[in-house]
Amino acid sequence: MGSMSPLHWLVVLAVVLVLFGGGSKISGLMGDFAKGIKSFKKNMAEDESLEHSNTSAPNGQIQSPGYQQANYTAPNTTPTGTPRS
Repeated sequence: MGSMSPLHWLVVLAVVLVLFGGGSKISGLMGDFAKGIKSFKKNMAEDESLEHSNTSAPNGQIQSPGYQQANYTAPNTTPTGTPRS
């Protein structure tokens, strides 16, 4: 039990070969994974820059296209907003 048997060393060698150069599939997958992460970070940075440049809806309010704010006056006020006496 103190040392590893030859079978254990063969398993370790096989794992090392598969992970570090035994086939191009693993290295290709890791390369694709890295490209995906870089693309994700790039797109997140672009989204943040778009959020900072888009200030058309103040105070976090979302307005639909063609929206026009209604001119509402309270029932007890004049059109200028002063209270009626």
